[in-house]
Amino acid sequence: MSTITPTQPLAGRRVLVPGGTGGVGEGVVRAYLQAGADVVVPTRSDERGAELRAALGPIGDSPLLHLPTHDYASFAGAEALAVEMTQRLGGIDDAVVPVGGWWQGGPLTGIAEEDWSTAFTSLATTHMALARAVVPRLSGVGVYAVIVGQSAEFPVPGSGLVSMEQAAVLMMQRVLAAEEPSKRIHAMMLGPVRTRFMDGDHAWVSTDEVGAAAVASSLATGTPSGTIPLGTSSEAQAFIRGSAPALIS
Repeated sequence: MSTITPTQPLAGRRVLVPGGTGGVGEGVVRAYLQAGADVVVPTRSDERGAELRAALGPIGDSPLLHLPTHDYASFAGAEALAVEMTQRLGGIDDAVVPVGGWWQGGPLTGIAEEDWSTAFTSLATTHMALARAVVPRLSGVGVYAVIVGQSAEFPVPGSGLVSMEQAAVLMMQRVLAAEEPSKRIHAMMLGPVRTRFMDGDHAWVSTDEVGAAAVASSLATGTPSGTIPLGTSSEAQAFIRGSAPALIS
């Protein structure tokens, strides 16, 4: 059993990060590893896992990083992932889900069925499958956090399917929070993000700030379910320092 220290406050925590191989997920994975947690990042190929290890730098070789090959996009796949993690590590304490994508295919009246399936149905199904499999298995110590963009609340012309899918995930978080009052279910709402794939403006929230905010939410055991606004770097820093307003319920 790992010993909890001020530099590794989450030692012994078991954290699941589906979507952790992406640009936003990288920062989440790094932050939890630095905090001493065991971090499980399911990947669909060994190549994606190797890319993540390389992007993480030295900490990518940590024995605390677990990269099982799993397709978790279906109900059966997500259930198998949750069962395997529970069996191997003894449980799930936290889950952060940076699963998403971008679509800019024009007005809604012109979408094709393939657009609907790719940009809305498949992503919403993945989120629902993961929540269904993981939330009932949470130990109650940590959080379940979905990551959404501000487009969940503001329409983006030409990218309407993204707004619709993100709004669906945000409402899923709110319903889960109402149905599971003994657990902490968060939505981390991001503005534009600086990642290894996009430098962006210095005012944008960075992937490492997203990760630090996720760790802060895990540590804030007295914080109720709600939305964590991370629209800008300064907003993220305020939450990380503990000086931000209470979560938006």
